Amino acid sequence: MRFLQFLIVLWLGIHAQWVLAFLPIQQWQTANGVRVYFVENHDLPILDLSIEFPAGSSTDTAATSGRARLVQRLMGMGAGSLSEDQIAETLADVGAELGGAFDLDRAGLSLRTLSHQQERTRALDILAQIIQRPEFSEQILERERTRIISALKEADTKPEVIADRTLMKLLYGKHPYGLRESGEPDTLTTLKRQDLVDFYRARYTAGNAVVAIIGDIKRDEANHIAEMLTENLPSGKTGNSLPAVEKPEPITRKIAHPATQSHIQLAYPGLSRKDPDYFPLLVGNYILGGGGFVSRLMKEIRETRGLAYSVYSAFMPYQEKGPFEIGLQTKKEQAEQALQLTRKTLSDFVEQGPTKKELQAARQNIIGGFPLRIDSNRKILGYLGVIGFYDLPLTYLEDYVKAVEKVTVAQIKDAFQRRIDPTGMVTVVVGAE
Repeated sequence: MRFLQFLIVLWLGIHAQWVLAFLPIQQWQTANGVRVYFVENHDLPILDLSIEFPAGSSTDTAATSGRARLVQRLMGMGAGSLSEDQIAETLADVGAELGGAFDLDRAGLSLRTLSHQQERTRALDILAQIIQRPEFSEQILERERTRIISALKEADTKPEVIADRTLMKLLYGKHPYGLRESGEPDTLTTLKRQDLVDFYRARYTAGNAVVAIIGDIKRDEANHIAEMLTENLPSGKTGNSLPAVEKPEPITRKIAHPATQSHIQLAYPGLSRKDPDYFPLLVGNYILGGGGFVSRLMKEIRETRGLAYSVYSAFMPYQEKGPFEIGLQTKKEQAEQALQLTRKTLSDFVEQGPTKKELQAARQNIIGGFPLRIDSNRKILGYLGVIGFYDLPLTYLEDYVKAVEKVTVAQIKDAFQRRIDPTGMVTVVVGAE
């Protein structure tokens, strides 16, 4: 059995290197300063592309919370000479799919289309109008504002939403990362169409744009597409200057709720995308709570004590320190016991670090599973967007595997002791007795 597992891990490792060897990322800038990241892949007659801007929720203020998300949401609902229905019908006619992405740092749109000239030309023309000539009509703004506010009010009754919102507020305070991504009902009500237009003109500029492309086209075609999609964008580069994330007050907030279980979440400032401790913390977290059933938290809380069906820990890297988070659900009468055991498991891990056996297994699992992270054009497109937006090395995917291989027990222990304070975590319990 062990020999079979060894062969599987060996094959996956070789496959990962094989995939990376045939994944040369080409990078250039268009005439107006748009950064382009391109991978040529003729396996399927498909073209995937995305365009992203520093226009995530952290670009809002407390008074304009929800503006950035509303802009991104409305862009595909009327643009140039096309109505919302015309956009949807034309894309459906050519078998294209319009998507989007939005988080604390980034906002953007994506497109999947056939690479054949006729279909892709029609789909790309639609996307070009959406990106460069969004309408933000008053009628659609009012409709979508009403929908979002209604959805937010309904979500605010759910224990997991209450826990997450409270956790982010305790963790980030007045930092922009503490703003709700979709906004607040009160601030959404005050937004005017001109607020959206002004935000679009300031943030959706050529100098801010990152275009990622993968698929069945040549380099010159990719360059033409990037130029066509962005040639009429506003000029300039805004960037996204954010304050450093401060250590939070170690508060525990218990909130009554009629839910049958307690929702427990703990958090601490974690990783930025270019963090020098990125890989020791990544591998260490896999051992602590990111590796599913093989993680320490799962073994202690589920297998040994039976206090929860599932428990996890995760680092969420952004431009500044994203949250390091631990979460679980348990019976209300067991909530305090589960919380204390979670804290003890974290403290023991920070103090002692992992064992050599745990590290070896973690490295094998992370490296062995890596091919699954890049086994489709859409997944690779996601990495191209991250590499471009955060200005990571073009060798990031290849470096990832090598960096995981080099992580040591001492590096994990040192990184966790310097970066994570178990006594300084913010904690939220929704459904407390």
